[in-house]
Amino acid sequence: MSRASIAAIGEIMQLSFVPANVPAALKFWTETMGAGPFVALDHVQTESTLYKGETSAIDFSIYVGYWGEMQIEIVDQHNEAPSIYKDWRDAGMEGLNHVCILTDDMAKSRAVFAERGATILQELKLPGGGEAFYADTGGGPGTIVEVLKPGPGVLDAFAYIKSLSVGWDGSDPIRRLG
Repeated sequence: MSRASIAAIGEIMQLSFVPANVPAALKFWTETMGAGPFVALDHVQTESTLYKGETSAIDFSIYVGYWGEMQIEIVDQHNEAPSIYKDWRDAGMEGLNHVCILTDDMAKSRAVFAERGATILQELKLPGGGEAFYADTGGGPGTIVEVLKPGPGVLDAFAYIKSLSVGWDGSDPIRRLG
């Protein structure tokens, strides 16, 4: 009997990085790689956050842009609260932190990860009913997988951010919504 694979949950839609130098990473992605523009989402609000089963008050911002069809996320944690981002930085890691898969069935997704022996590291409840978990798949650096069930309006926001990249001329590389 074959087991469901992580790839069967959904399409990988995001590559996420947690750099030591956020401005340098944004400059690299916009100027060298041609991704963007990036939209800053400052001090992301969650309804609750668990890190390794314990409540954590992570203060973080994200920068979201597109590199062709792929969403690129740059994460900037502002405090010392326990998180997958803080662990990454404390270990001196660079490069890919995690990939993100969209789902509409969190219970099924959790079951697939459990079946594959993955460990849930971090869980977020988001305003409006969205939620996410981050699982360590055991493959080493860069093999954490975020599974996101987007709340209302999130996919529309992603589509809007992606639309900014179509024909982008490199101007105004970091933007804010509103």
